Parts: sequence; C-alpha cells; structure tokens
Amino acid sequence: MPVAIEFQQVSRHYGDVKALDRVSFSVEEGEFFSMLGPSGSGKTTSLRLMAGFEQPSSGSLRLMGNEASGTPPYARDVNTVFQDYALFPHMNVLDNVAYGLMVRKVPKAERLAQAREALAMVALPDHGERTPAQLSGGQRQRVALARALVNRPRILLLDEPLGALDLKLREQMQVELKVLHRKLGITFVYVTHDQSEALSMSDRIAVFNKGQIEQIATPRDLYHRPRTRFVADFVGSSNVFDAELAHNLTGKRQPFAVRQEKISLLALGMSAAPGSLQVEGEVLAIQFLGASQRVEVRVGNQTLTALQPESEAASALAAATQAGQRIALQWAEQHMVMLDA
Repeated sequence: MPVAIEFQQVSRHYGDVKALDRVSFSVEEGEFFSMLGPSGSGKTTSLRLMAGFEQPSSGSLRLMGNEASGTPPYARDVNTVFQDYALFPHMNVLDNVAYGLMVRKVPKAERLAQAREALAMVALPDHGERTPAQLSGGQRQRVALARALVNRPRILLLDEPLGALDLKLREQMQVELKVLHRKLGITFVYVTHDQSEALSMSDRIAVFNKGQIEQIATPRDLYHRPRTRFVADFVGSSNVFDAELAHNLTGKRQPFAVRQEKISLLALGMSAAPGSLQVEGEVLAIQFLGASQRVEVRVGNQTLTALQPESEAASALAAATQAGQRIALQWAEQHMVMLDA
C-alpha cells in the first residue's frame, strides 16, 4: 500500500523537554491509524506536526510522499477535527460547514451544494439552518466532521474528538466514525487516551510513552501480545508478574503478563490443571460488576486481579470468599506473554 504519512527519526523539543524523541513510523493510505497514550506521551505533538501547527526540531516528516517540514497548515492536504468542535456560534450549520470553501473563494452556489453533501454524509441533511446552540453534543461533532470533510482532504486528523461526549453517545459515534471511514476510504489518524476507542476502531495502533513509541500493532495483537510492561499495563488490564515472582514460578527472571480474564480462582488444595501454573495469595477485595466479578489477590509484593464471568460456580466461590482469606489463582501457560521490559 502507498504510504500517506512517514516519520523518520522525528523529534520535537521544547528546551530540555523532549515531547517527541527520534520517532519513526508510517501510516498507509486509507488506514485507520490510532495514536494511544497518556497525557504528555507525544501523541498530540505527533498529530500537530502532521497538521503543520508545529514543526519538527529534527528528522523528516513526509505527507503523501512529499517532505512536509516547513509547509504551512493551509498548504497541506490535511484537515483536523478537535474535541471542542470549534464551530462559529453566529453562523448556521450550513455556513459553518461551508466556511473553509468560502475562504478558498469557491463560488457560493458550489460551496453550499458541497456543504449539503457533507452534511448528508454525516447523517445531518436537514440541520443546515440550525445554529450550533440548537444541536446536541453528538450533532455538533458531526458538523465538525462535515466541515473537515467538505474540503475533501486525503488525510483526516482527529484529536480526541469524542472526549466531551457521554459514554453511550461516544460508543455510538465510534461506530459511525468507522462506517464513515469505510465509506470515504481516506486516511484517518486518531488521537486518544481511551484504549477502548482505539481497540474498537483502528486498523493499527501506536502506543506512545514519554515521547517514544512502545509498540505498533493491530488491536488484537496489541491486546494479546503486548511487548513491554507499559503496553501490557496500559492496553486492557493485565497482571504483570515482576522478575522475582516470575523466577519463583518459572525459574526465569523474565517478566510476563496474563490478562485478568485468563486467570481463574481455585479453592486451596485443588491441583493445577495440566499445562497450567498456580499461585496462592490473600484476597484483598471482591467487586461484583454485573456480568463479571473482579477479585484482587495479594501475592508476595504484588496485587494480582482475576476477572471472572458471572456464573453459578463463580458466584458460589465468590460468595464463600472473603477479604483476608487465602485462595489459589490458576492460568494456562499458553496465556502467558513474555515481556521485553
């Protein structure tokens, strides 16, 4: 596939602060690529470099095969959607969407026709005469999308666009964004600190940490095969066994991770199943979550968590288990993921 975006040893420094430090990666044309990480990890800096709002301190940034460093935002085939919508409150929806075309001096009839087409694309064909104040949060975000798409960019940058929405609406918009991406076929680059958003929508995800990339992988590979302790901790909910506990269990000082849902509870004295490992510990807490139950267990200097689907057997065991009691945890060796660090 042709490459839409390419970072080659790109850094962005602010004095002694290394917001981005020698980062290299590429995004294919038509890909839904997410940049995931905590605040200050470098993901938003990367997006701002793509948009042209920032310039690299060093390294090469190419867009659609052309060097982009020094190119102003308006000269890039890129549009950005922000979390705060940034709609003009004094303009109606149609004029908001058409604004970029007006700046480019597109004739009025043509720009309004294109704006209506963009509104239909985001399922708001009859909302052109309303003002932003008359729209819900989800509708305002759709208008912001339409305004970005009306310019027909080859790359759409989305900077935590769903962060201001409530959970149910956010989940609905995730589905709509993915459908829109498939329909348009253009490159989407999505910045988020929400792992569920990244996992549910992306073709690939780059996990950022302290100005560098820890791992780039498909959502499934990232979840099931994290490469580092940070990725295992940040993406999903893994139990990371440190070198000391790993050595006690396996004879090797290599840390490993096991997902919470892959660990089961056993009453003390029960033998481990073939191909499984077992460890004992003290129950710290039990949380009923509806479809599942979370049990926290202290093992040595670590706290491990088992996430059990709600079932008759699990309910009976959890009901008979109390904080302070000792219990066994078991997992299959095939569910252990060895970590680099």
